Amino acid sequence: MPTFAVHYTYSEATVPGRDEYRPEHRAWLADQADAGVMLSSGPYGDGSGALLLFRAESETALKDLLGQDPFARENLVEDIRVVEWTPTIGETFSA
Repeated sequence: MPTFAVHYTYSEATVPGRDEYRPEHRAWLADQADAGVMLSSGPYGDGSGALLLFRAESETALKDLLGQDPFARENLVEDIRVVEWTPTIGETFSA
C-alpha cells in the first residue's frame, strides 16, 4: 500500500479556529493512527503547517479521508499537498 506525505499549510487567520478544533483534530488523527492509516504527524516548528504520513490505497482515497479531518472540514487549512512517498532508508512503514 502506498505511503503519502501530506503537507498542511496554515495561515494566521485560522489560529483561533485551529485552537478551538485542535482537540477534535487530534482525536481524529489518533483514530487514524489506531486504525494503522496514519503513520505519524506533527506541526512544523514555525507554526506554518504540519506534516502527516499516511498509508492509503490511492491518493483519491486519502483525499476523501482527509476531508473528514476537523481542520479540513472547518476550512482551517490554507493548502493541502499530497505526495506519494517511498521511504528507502530507516523506518519503511512496511504493511
